[in-house]
Amino acid sequence: MFKDFVQRFVELTWQYRLGNPLEKETNLGPLVRTEAADAVRAQIRQAVKKGARALLRLPDRPKTPYLPPEVLINVDHGMELMTEETFGPVVGIQAVKDDEEAVKLMNDSRYGLTASIWTQDADAALRIGDRVETGTWFMNRCDYLDPALAWTGVKDSGRGCTLSRLGLEAFTRPKSFHLRLT
Repeated sequence: MFKDFVQRFVELTWQYRLGNPLEKETNLGPLVRTEAADAVRAQIRQAVKKGARALLRLPDRPKTPYLPPEVLINVDHGMELMTEETFGPVVGIQAVKDDEEAVKLMNDSRYGLTASIWTQDADAALRIGDRVETGTWFMNRCDYLDPALAWTGVKDSGRGCTLSRLGLEAFTRPKSFHLRLT
């Protein structure tokens, strides 16, 4: 089951086209700046050095913000890629023995912006999602924002809120007036 999932994930990832986001065939653009891409490159190198296996190994464009996607297996929580926020097109896929281990590992981070689970069992996704310390929870995706739902995090990702009514209210600044006539 794990190998089949990884194979399908890799097949889907091969469909990403890195390039100029203004071009129609592009569906993966650059990171915000070169330094951000370099930080993700460093996480990938560190994970591989510690035993992770890169499955795509696409040609990179060093010294640019353009970072090709990567899928890593043989990952563990001794790797920054699995415990730090990685704002780039790389994912580490780790097999777990059961839901308890999945929840434990997903909560093993000081961050909690988003998390996803891949399953055909919506009840399990809800049950597990309720226990995972995250602001946004996905089932069978991790690439979509719904304007009607709040985009927020918890723990060290818990600063601010965007989208939905809650997000709009976060951009307002209340002001209190205390008037007393003498």
